[in-house]
Amino acid sequence: MIPLQVRDVEEGSRDRLGRPLHDLRISVTDRCNFRCTYCMPKELFGANYRFMPRSELLSFEEIVRLAEIFVAHGVGKIRLTGGEPLLRQGLEDLVRMLSAVAGLDDLTLTTNGSLLSLDRARRLRAAGLERLTVSLDAVDDTVFSSMNDVGFSVEPVLRSIEDADRAGLAPIKINMVVKRGVNDHEIVPMAERFRNSGHIVRFIEYMDVGNTNGWRMDDVVSAREIVDTIGRVHPLRALEPNYPGEVARRWRYVDGAGEIGVIASVTQPFCGACTRARLSAEGKLYTCLFANTGFDLRDLMRSGASDEALSATIGSLWSRRDDRYSELRSSHTPPQSRIEMSYIGG
Repeated sequence: MIPLQVRDVEEGSRDRLGRPLHDLRISVTDRCNFRCTYCMPKELFGANYRFMPRSELLSFEEIVRLAEIFVAHGVGKIRLTGGEPLLRQGLEDLVRMLSAVAGLDDLTLTTNGSLLSLDRARRLRAAGLERLTVSLDAVDDTVFSSMNDVGFSVEPVLRSIEDADRAGLAPIKINMVVKRGVNDHEIVPMAERFRNSGHIVRFIEYMDVGNTNGWRMDDVVSAREIVDTIGRVHPLRALEPNYPGEVARRWRYVDGAGEIGVIASVTQPFCGACTRARLSAEGKLYTCLFANTGFDLRDLMRSGASDEALSATIGSLWSRRDDRYSELRSSHTPPQSRIEMSYIGG
């Protein structure tokens, strides 16, 4: 079969609001070794929870096939997520296969860092991984262990960030989900831990993703409050986005000690510039982080669909997209059921 070429899809795909398809997040597993209370609470994801068997997951070949079609529709950036993606056996092979996709400009990975050794970081870099994001919600060991809810210490994660840096995966982004009364007192310590490191901490407003985290607006620490909290200790100035549609608002330390980012999906929605599609571990396409249903591309592939048929389906799904949940959450009743963040990688 002749592979679909980038030129076969004119000017990429745009949705009903004129937003192009540029970013694709691919979940490679629904499993995680943490039970973070805002993502996979152990009350629901306990010992008897049924995770997907290997046969239900997209194979590496299926992931790459879909990636090539998404690139033909305008995707330039792919982020591998989970669950915890480093639990997927042979992940380096997938990275190597994706890095060879013509037209893909940026290949990144989000991890909790617990399984990332120096050797593995070097193997991922050699396979073609360009950058890394590490989820880290506190630098205090007691707070961090409580939030991951499996008693995992913060020191191995901090070491994994150093190892990733040594392996050439820098600058590293560190994502901190901020929840009032839980880890908001860690905002300044987190900022100070990575000042002058060359890495970028991104503070994320606690979001109402899925149905299991007991989200309340009262638990949200706003982006404005986060910036003011840091700015009182280390003055900041606003920066322009690196590119159109960048989700994090950028701030640089006035003294030149680096920068931070703030992701304000709740108080400063950025739906109007959202260019992301999400592919679940078993091949369902979601056009919004807050979606309640996805389209099954795996069954379409396994039933013998051609690249052209898959491309037409993806283009049609994106062209009908009008998602803007974050802009509407305060004025509309939210859907009764939403996909869990752990299922599509946030």
